[in-house]
Amino acid sequence: MSLPMLLAFPAGASVDRSSALHAYARGRLADSYGEANVAVSNYRDALAGDASSLAVARRSYLHGLISGDMALALQSARLLDSRGVLPRDGTLLFLGDALVRRDWKTARQVADRVAAEGNFGFLAPIIRSWISIGEGRAVPPEIDPADRYASLGRRYIDEHIALQALARGDAAAAGPAINRALALRTVELGEMRLTFAAQLASRKARAEALALLPEGKADYVLARQDIAHGRSGGEIGRALSPAQGFGRLLARLASDISSDESTRMLAIRLARIGSFANPAGADGRLVLGQLLTDAGHGQQAVSELNKVVESGWFGTLRQTALVNAWAASDDSSAAISLARGLAQAPGADVERLVRLGQLLAREKDFGGAADAFHSAETRYAADNVPWALLLMRGSALEQAGRWEEARAVLERAAKIAPNEPAVLNYLGYAQVERRQNVPAALELLKKASALKPDDASITDSLGWAHFVTGNVEAAVPVLERAAEGAPADVTINEHLGDALWAIGRRFEARYAWRAAAVFAEGDVAARLDAKTKLGMRPEYAAP
Repeated sequence: MSLPMLLAFPAGASVDRSSALHAYARGRLADSYGEANVAVSNYRDALAGDASSLAVARRSYLHGLISGDMALALQSARLLDSRGVLPRDGTLLFLGDALVRRDWKTARQVADRVAAEGNFGFLAPIIRSWISIGEGRAVPPEIDPADRYASLGRRYIDEHIALQALARGDAAAAGPAINRALALRTVELGEMRLTFAAQLASRKARAEALALLPEGKADYVLARQDIAHGRSGGEIGRALSPAQGFGRLLARLASDISSDESTRMLAIRLARIGSFANPAGADGRLVLGQLLTDAGHGQQAVSELNKVVESGWFGTLRQTALVNAWAASDDSSAAISLARGLAQAPGADVERLVRLGQLLAREKDFGGAADAFHSAETRYAADNVPWALLLMRGSALEQAGRWEEARAVLERAAKIAPNEPAVLNYLGYAQVERRQNVPAALELLKKASALKPDDASITDSLGWAHFVTGNVEAAVPVLERAAEGAPADVTINEHLGDALWAIGRRFEARYAWRAAAVFAEGDVAARLDAKTKLGMRPEYAAP
C-alpha cells in the first residue's frame, strides 16, 4: 500500500509553526503506514519548526532512537528535560553523549543522576568504574551488598570486571570473571564468547581463548581457525573505551528485558543508546537487529545488521539474525536462501535446521520442511530425539499429504511424551479428521483435554471427535466452550455451526458459520458461504 500524496511534499528547511504542524501530521500518518524513514524526516522538520512542542518532542525522541538519528534524539531529549518530562532512558542518552565526547566531569554528574533517579541506578557502579578509567584512575566496579538492587547489578558486573582486566593486559585476573559472566547466561551468547576470545587472543592467551569456543560449532569456526594461526579478532580484541563499555552494558540490559512485550520498546531505545556510544560494536547491532525484528521493523533490522562486518568473526551471527529480519520484512525468498546456506554450512547446529524447516513450512513447502526437521533429528541419538522435533516433522508430513509417514512419526512422539497435550491432540485430531481409528483417537483427545482443559484448540478437537463419532449432544457444549475461548477461530466456529445444525439449532448454526467466515479464505470461505445461504449439505461438511 502506498502512502497518501500528502506525504510526497516534505517541509522545507525553514518552516513556520503551521508548516511544523503539517510536518508532524505527515509524521504521524507515516507512522500508521509503517514508513519509519518518512516519519522521522517529518518529525525532524516539525521539531525544527516548533521547538517548544512537547508532543513533537516526544515523537521525535522516540523515532530518533528507533531510526538511529542521535542528533534528533538529543535535541528532543533536551527539550523534554527542560520541561521535566524526560523519560528515564533519556538520562542514559545524555550519559552516552558525555562518554563519547570524553567529558568525564559531565559523565560523572549524569551518572550520579542515574543513581538518584533509581530506574537504572543498579548500573551506576559499573558506569562509574568506566568513567574512572577515562579519568586515568581505574577503580574496579563494586556492588554494595546493602543495595536492594544488588542482585541486578551482579548480573552484569562480571563481564565488565573481565573486560577491564583484559584492557590492563591481565588475562589471569579476567579468567574467573569471564567464567562467571558466561555461567550467568541461560542462553548461549555467541557474541560474548567471541569477544572474550578475541580479547584473550590479542593478549597471547590463545589456549584460554580457544577453550571458550566449542569445537565443531559453525558460529566459532572462523575464530578458531584464526586463533590457531596466531591471529586474533582485530578490532574486537582491542581494549574497550569507557563509551564502548557503556554501550555493551546497555546492549546486554536491552537483550535481557526484550522477552517481555511490555518492555520491548524500552529495550529498543536502550540498545539504540548503546549503539550511539559504541557504533562499531557488533554486540549492540546484533541485539538491536533482533529487537527491531521482534517489533516488526524488519527493514530497519536488516539495515542495522548490515553494519556488522560479514567476513568477520560475527559474520555467522549476523547471518542468523538476518534470516529472522528478512522473514519479518516478508522477504521469504531471501530468508529461506540464507537459512538454507546456514543449514548446509559445516558445523551447522540443530537450531539452523529447525529454522529452515519453519520457514519452509510457512511458505507451505511442507515436504522441504519435513526434510529439514529430519536432518535435525539425525543430530541426536535415536533414543534421544526431542518430542517437539518429532511433532514438527509429523505435522509437516501430514500437511504434505504423507499421512502414513506422519502417523508413524507422531506415534513415536506420543510414545516419548505420553502426557504432552500438543502431541496427543495432533495425533488424535489427525485421525479423527480422516475418520481413522476414531475410538482410540477420541481417548487421546480426552486425555489431552484433561491435561490442558483451557486450550481452545484441544477443546475443539475433543468436541469434533464427539461429533464425528455420532455423539452430537456431547459435542455441542464442548464446541461452545472452545468458541468462547477462541471466538475468532475459523475452524472452531465452523465445527460449532455444523454441530448446532445437526441438533436443529439452525439460526445459531448460521451465526457460527458467519463468525467463521470473517477470517476464512479460499475453499473454506466458499464452503462457509454456501452453507450459510443454503444450509448444511453433505458436500459442505467440515473435514
